[in-house]
Amino acid sequence: MATFDILLQHIEHQPEKAITIYEGRETSYRQLAEKARRLGSYFRSKGLNQGDAVAVLLGNTDVFVTCYFACQAAGVSVLPINTRLAPREIEYILNHSEAKLLVYDQEFSETVEELLPSLPFLTHFIHVGGESVLRGIDIQQAIDESEEMPAVVCQGEDTAVIFYTSGTTGRPKGVMLSHDNCEAIAKMWAEAMELTKFERVLIVAPLFHCAAAHVFMLPTIQAGGTLVIEKGFSPRQTMEALQQHEITVFFGVPAMYTLLLNQPDLHALHVPHLRMLTYGAAPMPYELIKKVKQIFPQAKVQNLYGQTENAPGATTLKDPHALTKIGSVGQPLPGCEVCIVDDEGFEVPVGEVGEIAIKGPHVMKGYLKNPEATALAMRNGWMLSGDLGRMDEEGFLYIVDRKKDMIIRGGENIYPIEVEEVLFEIPTVLEAAVIGMPHEVYGEVPKACVVVKEGNTLTEQEVIQFCEKRLARYKVPVQVEFLEALPRNASGKVLKTVLREKQGE
Repeated sequence: MATFDILLQHIEHQPEKAITIYEGRETSYRQLAEKARRLGSYFRSKGLNQGDAVAVLLGNTDVFVTCYFACQAAGVSVLPINTRLAPREIEYILNHSEAKLLVYDQEFSETVEELLPSLPFLTHFIHVGGESVLRGIDIQQAIDESEEMPAVVCQGEDTAVIFYTSGTTGRPKGVMLSHDNCEAIAKMWAEAMELTKFERVLIVAPLFHCAAAHVFMLPTIQAGGTLVIEKGFSPRQTMEALQQHEITVFFGVPAMYTLLLNQPDLHALHVPHLRMLTYGAAPMPYELIKKVKQIFPQAKVQNLYGQTENAPGATTLKDPHALTKIGSVGQPLPGCEVCIVDDEGFEVPVGEVGEIAIKGPHVMKGYLKNPEATALAMRNGWMLSGDLGRMDEEGFLYIVDRKKDMIIRGGENIYPIEVEEVLFEIPTVLEAAVIGMPHEVYGEVPKACVVVKEGNTLTEQEVIQFCEKRLARYKVPVQVEFLEALPRNASGKVLKTVLREKQGE
């Protein structure tokens, strides 16, 4: 099945049902399919063919959903771009992917104009909103001027989506997901969360992330439900949306729940339709889960675990075990296999720690233009997650440690080497290491440990300002500690464990 068919299967039975609600604007399944076909026709009229990529630089909006399915209708790959990235990070992704067309929100006009001279592959532009945009055609005009044509017939193994995820080398890697991968993950999560056509799912997490797009957008449409899309998360707005739109399912990272539960009038919220509160991207403390269940006794809670490379999906911890299997991320999704392996790839005994490996029809095709990284991540059909974990006797997975040294800030992954490379660009920096620092709301935030070259001076503010110009805001260190030297082992490797222990003291 092509990804566009996930949408089409409901046109016959519920064409006028709302598929998206955004800022009071409802779009039906039929309307979205028509818009997607027309926009897809526009893509093809500009010479885009199967194998080409359309980059989407949009915040949360119903237009994102239209663009996603327009790419599927046109038989091209959709490439969602993290809107929080710095311009040079966006430049790398656009050039590495060789995207030929960019759909962007007008608020990114200056960024697009700034990068244009260094984007040789990008030849067509579509802007969303605003009248002062300098580059490209308005998206509504592109839709209105194109005929509605049948969707291109795609093969299951064709690349449907490319998500760029940061790698430990410091360069983002393009995760290629096929139409078969998308169909599989849509069905897996729809079954695991028992989604029905009556769902009204609130989307506050960014749709450019695989979690919002493939754990909630696709599975909700697979089930025939409705997506209520908010621009972003704020406790007050979320409370209003939960009540006003009779939301049945909500997803948030632990930091969101912390902020939400601290609202003084939360107990007055009337949400009888809310049946499930889901969470993921970072560990949820026991006390926080307990409090969520106390305040929303009618709603089940469910933990979700996966990586971009598996569409994302691996395991889920359902409500009956939320307070008994403390620290677990649950059991494998339907149709997914999970095991714990040693360095040689052999499965370890129950209870022993090893690397988490995942297998199933949702596991990626590979990394775009990176066969070496693909070979390292894939072994005999199994995807090596890079996470360390253990399995108990009942098949529940526990994550022992995250990917080496990775920092998770409010659900956003930060790889220290990305930040360190920027720190080393500062002329007066001799050595630098980045570690996670505990934070009461975000869970962790990046902290820089810096050694300044002899005879030079450097301030914390100077370091932060330098990083702000070169990194996405969430990656910028919130604190800088100046040291005389970084602790290293005999081979010269920086001992970040020592830095973290010192911080704890």
